[in-house]
Amino acid sequence: MITLYGIKNCDTVKKARKWLEQNKVEYTFHDFREDGMGSVPLAQWLEAFGWEQVLNRRSTSWRALDETQKKGMDNSSAQALALETPTLIKRPVMTKGAETLFGFKADSYASFVQ
Repeated sequence: MITLYGIKNCDTVKKARKWLEQNKVEYTFHDFREDGMGSVPLAQWLEAFGWEQVLNRRSTSWRALDETQKKGMDNSSAQALALETPTLIKRPVMTKGAETLFGFKADSYASFVQ
């Protein structure tokens, strides 16, 4: 089963959801804000990919962090910050079994869902 994680009003998440629906891909959507962070496998993502791939360093939330937080970032601090501020996580995140894909690109999604 495919799970798409994100925030429903995020433009990139909207594009991903539209692509999945147009391609008749069944998925479950988990909204970080509405559904909470309790069941989000954030620690697994950080361990497998590192904070550099999990956090969106181009986001407004990242820019709002002070320089000390940014320079001292590691997986542990990234997890604590992302749990407090889920908008730091690169969106959308799509999972299928043990596979995980960050962001949205139609070509990547086509390969991933097969």
